[in-house]
This record gives sequence, C-alpha cells and structure tokens, in this order.
Amino acid sequence: MAAVHVRPATVADRDWIASFLEANHSRRVARDGDLVTPTDHPMLVAVADDGLAGLLTYIVDGDACEILTLHAANQWQGAGTALVDEIRRVALDAGCRRLWVVTTNDNVDALRFYQRRGFRLATLRAGAVDESRRTLKPEISTVGEYGIPLRDEIELELSLGDA
Repeated sequence: MAAVHVRPATVADRDWIASFLEANHSRRVARDGDLVTPTDHPMLVAVADDGLAGLLTYIVDGDACEILTLHAANQWQGAGTALVDEIRRVALDAGCRRLWVVTTNDNVDALRFYQRRGFRLATLRAGAVDESRRTLKPEISTVGEYGIPLRDEIELELSLGDA
C-alpha cells in the first residue's frame, strides 16, 4: 500500500473536488432534514504518490465535529483511514468531544468502515431518506447499494472523551 498523507484542501484542488463530489453524488448532501453543500465547509484531501486519493468535508459545531462527506478514489488504499485519523486530530484540536457521521441504510461498506474505526451506531432515523427525497433532493435514488431500498439514515458516533 502506498503512503497516503492528508492536508487541508487548497484552491488548486477545487476543480478536482467539484468533479469528485459530482461523481460520488455528493455535490449536495441531504441529512437530518437539511440540504448542505459540502464545498461550503472545511475540506481535507488525501494525497497518494499518484495524486489526490480522497476527500473529507466536515463541520465543527460546538463540541461536536460532523464528517459531512468522505470518499476515497479507490477502496483499500488507505485514504479513508488516513482521512478519519486526521479529522479525529482536527476535532480534538478544536475541543470536540464527539465525532459523528450520517450514512444510509444501504451503505453497508460505510457501516463496516466506520465501526471498524471505533464508531458506534447512535441513531436510526427511519424514513429520513424518503422524506429528503420528497422535500429536499428528489434525485436521491429509491434503490441504493447492493439493491437495498434506500429509506433510512443511520448516525454513527465516536466519543473523543473530554477534550
């Protein structure tokens, strides 16, 4: 596995970020009854030997830090793990006690990824994706990964202790 390092996104990354978010259906993110534009928030990029390898956008709000989006260009190359490790440091430095993320019921890869990194299931918002599709983002598919009906939001969290 090639070495991956993480740094804050720069203006030079903007075109790549815009196309990367578009390719990952994350130009706008609907979660918890809100529609958010990831590029309006801080961003971290993972860089591998062959270029940009991943992106994480986040929101710090009081003592909590939300991972808004996390995408790796290629699975199993270390970019996602490097990004989570770095956002954990960023959150701790910001005085956060909680790191959290919302995913959907169909995203079993994300559920596995986050739980393997210490996140715990925190909240199930049954029907939240159906509601977002109806009121915020009609382009959300009705069927998600692995042919699973896309209906619910799942919030996972990682306690950062008393920062």
